[in-house]
Formats: sequence, C-alpha cells, structure tokens
Amino acid sequence: MNAPACPKCESTKATKSGVVNERQRFKCTECGYHYTVAKVGREVNPYYVVKALQLYIEGVSYREIERLLGVSHVSVMNWVKKYGVRAPRQTDYHPTYKILNQAELAAFFQVPGNVKGAGMMITELGDKFMVIRWERFRAG
Repeated sequence: MNAPACPKCESTKATKSGVVNERQRFKCTECGYHYTVAKVGREVNPYYVVKALQLYIEGVSYREIERLLGVSHVSVMNWVKKYGVRAPRQTDYHPTYKILNQAELAAFFQVPGNVKGAGMMITELGDKFMVIRWERFRAG
C-alpha cells in the first residue's frame, strides 16, 4: 500500500483506519497519528492561468477577465500576486476589445480603418479570437 506521508512525522508507513466524510483515514505506524488524505480541489488548466495573466497585462480588468474566461476574479488576483505580474501604467491610452470568430476576424481585417490609428494585439481565446486595441486619449 502506498500511503500518503504523515503530516506529523513525514513517515509513509501507515495503515488504513476507516473512512471519514468519504475520505480515507490513515493511522501512522511510526507515531500513531490519525490523518485523512487532503481533499483535492479543482485544478484550473494552466492555459487559463496564462491567458488571464496576459489579459491582465494588456489592461483588462479582473471582472472582465472573469466574464471572458469563466474563472473567478479572485483566482485571477491570486495568480497576479503569486507570479508577481505587474500591469504597465496606462495614462494616455485605453484598451478596448472584441471577441470574434474566425470569419468575423477575417472580415475585421477587410475594413481599412480597423488597422489604422491604434496599437493592436490578437490572441486566441478558446475557439474564438480576441482583438485588443489601444486608442490614445485625445487632448481636447
């Protein structure tokens, strides 16, 4: 039997000792400590972590990232802290975005004004594409 390490003494010598809340309970044969296997949480696909961090760097808000990717904005905030990501200061421009499928993306590039006058980035978002544009604020 391959028991998980005892949280008290780190030994892997343990015997099964019943089930508590649908989780296997173990008794360490070295120190006699009873413990259960930690409940495994839902793991998020690394694709969504990377995509969320990319969108954050591009200036998309936590709540918008939540709506776009379907992951909690709190998770996004935790990833930003965990990986030490900093968004660049944005004083003279603001990002806008559109979600397009492949046909809409092709049509988007056919319109001459869509490519002129702004910085732009296109990123894959599942089976669609996100076009992020930065338009400069005009001083009035």
